[in-house]
Amino acid sequence: MKPLIECVPNISEGRDMQKINAIAAAAETVEGVKLLDVDPGKSTNRTVITFVGEPEQVIEAAFRLIKKAAELIDMRKQKGEHPRMGATDVCPLIPVRGITMEETVKFAHKLGERVGKELGIPGYFYENAATQPKRKNLAYCRQGEYEGLEKISQPEWKPDFGPAEFNDHAKKTGATAISARDFLVAYNINLNTTSVRRANSVAFDIREAGRIKREGNPITGKVVTDSDGEPVREPGSLKSVKGIGWFIEEYGIAQLSLNLTDINVTPVHKAFDEACERARDRGIRVTGSEIVGLMPLRCLTEAADYFLRKQERSLGIPESEKVKIAIKSLGLDDLMPFDPRKKVIEYMIEDESTQKLADLNLNEFAQKAASESPAPGGGSVSAYCGVLAASMGTMVANLSSHKRGWDHKWEFFSEWAEKGQSLITKLLQAVDDDTAAFNRIMEAFGMPKGNEAEEAERKKAIADATRHAALVPLEIARLAAETFVLSLEMVEKGNPNSVTDAGVGALCARAAVKGAAMNVRVNLMGFEDEEFVKKTLAEAEKLEKTADEKEQAVTAAVLKAIK
Repeated sequence: MKPLIECVPNISEGRDMQKINAIAAAAETVEGVKLLDVDPGKSTNRTVITFVGEPEQVIEAAFRLIKKAAELIDMRKQKGEHPRMGATDVCPLIPVRGITMEETVKFAHKLGERVGKELGIPGYFYENAATQPKRKNLAYCRQGEYEGLEKISQPEWKPDFGPAEFNDHAKKTGATAISARDFLVAYNINLNTTSVRRANSVAFDIREAGRIKREGNPITGKVVTDSDGEPVREPGSLKSVKGIGWFIEEYGIAQLSLNLTDINVTPVHKAFDEACERARDRGIRVTGSEIVGLMPLRCLTEAADYFLRKQERSLGIPESEKVKIAIKSLGLDDLMPFDPRKKVIEYMIEDESTQKLADLNLNEFAQKAASESPAPGGGSVSAYCGVLAASMGTMVANLSSHKRGWDHKWEFFSEWAEKGQSLITKLLQAVDDDTAAFNRIMEAFGMPKGNEAEEAERKKAIADATRHAALVPLEIARLAAETFVLSLEMVEKGNPNSVTDAGVGALCARAAVKGAAMNVRVNLMGFEDEEFVKKTLAEAEKLEKTADEKEQAVTAAVLKAIK
């Protein structure tokens, strides 16, 4: 897969949609860049823009966006609730796939140097792109905000790129901070108060930096200092969290505005629950929350798992159901409808131009298989039989997890349901993988025969495609064989009213294994790599034998249970 970088510039304009749209559109002028989200905030007077693409494309798009923002936004007139220092206030690059953080840092530096030289905009590198340890923290770089940018002429505040003077051009554009960082989730939590002071109190309770320690009265008391005369801070309860409280006029409420800088340390659900507890301590109620920009899918699935565990319910349910549970549990639809297709990055970067077989409904899949086209064929159908096998076992596990009187067993069945869901996901992918493998063979045979070099390249492509076409159904057989363990476990220990469902799953699994093995054989007919053929066929035959034995064992257990 091609390497992908996400870019999330924050511009200091959240009210004039004509300007916002023109700035966001600048990124889309680069071929291959996909604009994912434009999220304006009126009270903050700030818009979070998100786009994705290959690295070179992304930094070109970011440059064009920064240039357009500098043309349309005059920082001498800009006011808003959010801290800021430039027309494009921040421009982080986030590795999505196929690229390391170290490589992403190089692209951040390349972008910053160009912004400084060609646009004359001063700025700083922060987070992983920082050139000085103290500049890793964005809050440090943005100290004094726009109004304090005279600082750039001082040696300790010399910009990493651009002019070191606050000239007329810089007075209009302000400064920009560019970084390479991991996913940061901008997360606002809604409170049933209009008091910014009280919202700030909750934010200070939570955020890692906490609050400045005072003697006696926590608001008016004398600041406690250390031996160097620096204020002593009382840390908040959550690591990797930045936050303040503010009032959002368009909603008529105060919010906690949190940046979750490492969701491995503090995930969304943990921040939400902690905010609920700390707000309650101060007589305030959390009514919901909102995501600014985009979020990784795991933020929602992990939140769903967290709340399901608290309810002692099975975690082995479909992803779509987990997403719904997370939305409701976190109150993400409190202020407006929440559409995960527009807020989850994995959903946003899906290639909509290519329809997956696994996304077809039953009738569509059946008709597709019945058409004159040779694909989808037996391999894809075998994979789907494996999906049905895993689905039956998973259904019994989920039914058993909340059977009356079996509450003490919910974790046991939840673990089996999760294993089943994992197999379902892999086998669904295999439905499309098998057809893709067939298409790869056809493409290889369609390569030009031409001269000796072309013929050699064609021969190699055919051999590589043939190996792949045999290994895909072999993997289908392996995965389908794994479902027998689930089926037998559910027949013997699951809800007795559903043992036949688990039995049907075993029958589907046998068909999946034997059908996939047939495809291994046919795809290797006439293949010249004798060692590969021997090894691959031996494993396929072993899986077939196992499938016969396991299916008979499950069927016997079912018949015994229903006598």
